[in-house]
Amino acid sequence: MEHRIPVFTDDTIVFGLLMLALGFIFYTSSLKKGFWPKFYKIIPALFMAYMLPAILTTTGLIAPEWSSENSLGEIVEHKSSLWNVAKYYFLPAALVLMSLSLDLKAVFNLGPKALIMFFTGTVGIIIGGPISLMIVSAINPDVLGGAGPNEVWRGLATLAGSWIGGGANQTAMLDIYGYNSEKYAGMIIVDIVVANIWMAILLIGIGKNKSIDKWLKADTSAIDTLKNKVTAFSKSIERNPSLSDLIILASIAFATVGISHFFSDYLSLFFDNLVNSIDDITLKNSLSFLSSKLFWVISASTIIAILLSFTKIRNYEGAGASKIASVFIYLLVVIIGMKMDLTEIKEIPSLFVIGMIWMTIHAVLLIIVAKLIKAPYFFLAVGSQANVGGAASAPIVASAFHPSLGTVGVLLAVFGYIVGTLGAIFTAELMHLVTP
Repeated sequence: MEHRIPVFTDDTIVFGLLMLALGFIFYTSSLKKGFWPKFYKIIPALFMAYMLPAILTTTGLIAPEWSSENSLGEIVEHKSSLWNVAKYYFLPAALVLMSLSLDLKAVFNLGPKALIMFFTGTVGIIIGGPISLMIVSAINPDVLGGAGPNEVWRGLATLAGSWIGGGANQTAMLDIYGYNSEKYAGMIIVDIVVANIWMAILLIGIGKNKSIDKWLKADTSAIDTLKNKVTAFSKSIERNPSLSDLIILASIAFATVGISHFFSDYLSLFFDNLVNSIDDITLKNSLSFLSSKLFWVISASTIIAILLSFTKIRNYEGAGASKIASVFIYLLVVIIGMKMDLTEIKEIPSLFVIGMIWMTIHAVLLIIVAKLIKAPYFFLAVGSQANVGGAASAPIVASAFHPSLGTVGVLLAVFGYIVGTLGAIFTAELMHLVTP
């Protein structure tokens, strides 16, 4: 896939543009009169923080990756480092600061509906793959063209890996089914565009979650209790943060990130060697997520943060820990938004249609089950993103409801890593079954 050269290629300038977009959103959303209050009643600020960078990418001002020709006529691939900074630094730092005031008992008191909605989302992806393939192939049989490594179902298997687990599971599926690596870029585009459109829809829904919960006849008491307990605790220790407080908060966040990276380097290497020594191919690929550095960074950061929540350090919530965490979350959102180029949809229309039908089936099943068990929209949205978005997106959606809920998104996303490859293998075999 050839990527056009953006107007701005320097990450420092790109980050400045993203911050300018974020500043514009927060300034306009703070206005009390005129057009903007009406606008933000319909479109949440978090959604705009996601879409403005996408518009910058779509118009060619910035890009997450691109290729150019050097003086020797060779094609050179370029990639922005902002995404790595976001997922390895901003995300774990946000998780640490969001979790300082965590009430673990109250999280467990949320009950089984969170897990039910998560696994409903997983089932939606599993059955959505073969059903969407059947629907599109009935209209356009050429979609199923190709033989051997070019078979479409093999490529769609990588989408299943991503949408149930994450990047590590997606790579495992590429290895298992041997899809043509030259065509793999098309699947990546479908993955990013469809998943991000669905996340955007979920973010819009957050602004209307009270109406949705009323329609679902959901009992939100456990969620409200958790939010109220954290809010009450925050107010009881609230203070004007001093420079010392802010430096200590930064120290807590990034020292934890550093410790997490230290352990993740060893753990990912240890498990990579361990997994590679397994003879059973299915088991080997099912455990491939253990080789992912990001998995261990997120897991270690969350564990350390939970341990800190049992100490006096939790009182730093009164100095604005969750507010600083929200800053990191918004930085993560604008960088995720930068990854979506809407013009790429037209290059793979059939695959895009399959992806959209697939995600629609996932969404419809979630809505049906939420209605049946009267699950709050929070569980629907976070259960979905723990599958489709993984550890990078689930905390964003969860913390959009309330900063205290971010850890719920992380805990569910860890389940996604665990079941991702096995669920994707099952999906792939079903898609193979419906392919003539």
